[in-house]
Amino acid sequence: MKLSLGVKLLIFVICFLLSVIVGIVAGLISHRPSTPKGPAFLYGGGVFGGSLTLCLVVLTSLGVL
Repeated sequence: MKLSLGVKLLIFVICFLLSVIVGIVAGLISHRPSTPKGPAFLYGGGVFGGSLTLCLVVLTSLGVL
């Protein structure tokens, strides 16, 4: 599939924002009120990284990126 650079950039931005939302939700779910916020930030960051990597790998294997 031959897509222009602008379309590929738009798809990347969509993947990035979707991964940010997934990371925020994961961090909020993992946080407990009586514990520090640091582990929840780290957990959300790890989920963000994994989600972005998974999204980009799938789109690359489909030939979109």
